Amino acid sequence: MSLIPSIFGGRRSNAFDPFSQDLWDPFEGFFTPTSALANASTARDVAAFTNARVDWKETPEAHVFKADLPGLKKEEVKVEVEDKNILQISGERSKENEEKNDKWHRVERTSGKFVRRFRLPENAKVDDVNATMENGVLTITVPKTPQKKPEVKSIDISG
Repeated sequence: MSLIPSIFGGRRSNAFDPFSQDLWDPFEGFFTPTSALANASTARDVAAFTNARVDWKETPEAHVFKADLPGLKKEEVKVEVEDKNILQISGERSKENEEKNDKWHRVERTSGKFVRRFRLPENAKVDDVNATMENGVLTITVPKTPQKKPEVKSIDISG
């Protein structure tokens, strides 16, 4: 019994097989270049490029970036500041060695290169950027320059 009609890309699911409940995704391949669709490894590389999830929050003292990079070591990740205002996070997750005797049932983890770039605001102190990595979470702290308070000069009113 098919849960998804074959007119939707030929994917069929068996209601009695708990591992084949793949649902049809109408956006599958929509954000992937056409040339990448022909090459599955290129499509995985594009997916890895976009899958580096990053949170950016601003505190009174700093801009804090947190990136989920599970399975990566700090040696496999690079943090750079370009042109004094672009924060770049890049790295590469290596492909697992495939043995000829192995039978893969599902491959969902991505491998390949990723790059994320963020334009920093003018109040960022790029010379004091700090990065730490713990349990697959990269934390980058970009301190802020102290905000100058405008000088206020009182003017006497004559008359």
